[in-house]
Amino acid sequence: MLDKILRILEEKERELRELEGKLGDPGAVGRAEYAELSRRYAKLSELVRKGRELRALLAEVEEERELLEGAGDEALAAELREELRRDEEKLARLLAEIKRELVPERPEDRRNAIVEIRAGAGGEESALFAADLFRMYCRYAERKGWRVKVLDSHPTDLGGYKQITFVVEGKGAYGRLRYESGVHRVQRVPVTESSGRIHTSTATVAVLPEMEEVEVEIRPEDLRIETFRAGGPGGQHMQKNETAVRITHLPTGITVSCQDERSQYQNKVQALRILRARLWEIRERERQRALQETRRRQIGTGERSEKIRTYNFPQNRVTDHRINFTTYRLQEILDGDLDILTDPLFEAELERELAGAAGEG
Repeated sequence: MLDKILRILEEKERELRELEGKLGDPGAVGRAEYAELSRRYAKLSELVRKGRELRALLAEVEEERELLEGAGDEALAAELREELRRDEEKLARLLAEIKRELVPERPEDRRNAIVEIRAGAGGEESALFAADLFRMYCRYAERKGWRVKVLDSHPTDLGGYKQITFVVEGKGAYGRLRYESGVHRVQRVPVTESSGRIHTSTATVAVLPEMEEVEVEIRPEDLRIETFRAGGPGGQHMQKNETAVRITHLPTGITVSCQDERSQYQNKVQALRILRARLWEIRERERQRALQETRRRQIGTGERSEKIRTYNFPQNRVTDHRINFTTYRLQEILDGDLDILTDPLFEAELERELAGAAGEG
């Protein structure tokens, strides 16, 4: 696979030189195209820089290995082994970065992400697991410098969530979180279990890109808007005024409600954000059905009914079933180090893309 990556990087260098020629003649392209070419140039420049660094590092590692084989002095050999270890770690990190960048970026990957978590099978334990997933995504967003804003939530008395919908605001949020759509399964002893038996519960995650008003048209006459009083466990969120909003999109039957904002207007704005994303999802599914070859090469279907991951607490194990990847770093993942899982998913997608490109060639 390394040889394929190096060949692709050479192609990117040629593409970068072609872009330099186009950008050197601004009159040859329109303003909108020039802006897109400039963005592409900036991205390619960084990738080409990393490619050159990769080739240099590969040469250094090869040289260090040869020197180590011929080292007669033990002190020198120990020094070379340490230097080789550092460079191999640096090489692995750099290669992982390049692989992530080589996965073809879709236009929506740069957008904010709207995430919906619903408790599934397992009663109160599934609601508690939904809260754990929400906390995991919040910590991951914090690591990435993104902002999380809750749009709608239905908490339980024990601190779980029957459902919670939130937006992750930050460049590339959807591109990093899009693999999370599907059924997440947890295996552990619930806090509500007195006999110590391990239970299996589930929560469903849906991740959608946030769309602009001009991209998804919503006609006012297609909406039924209702208001009601917001409520929560213990009456702590009870309102005297009807600030909560429920919007039904009549052509599709999609219903969205929001109650976490203080005013009816704000809840309506947030509900429309969710509705636009769901309408985009319907349109995207229809488009993908028409592109069977593209869909065949994806990792999983992204459907909410698909079991994608298992979190096993007794074994400290997390398994992603789409790529048969298992790691024993459960607590790190729950603490927000989600790249432990997303990096192998990106790599698997890249391998499929490379295999597809080889087949086409």
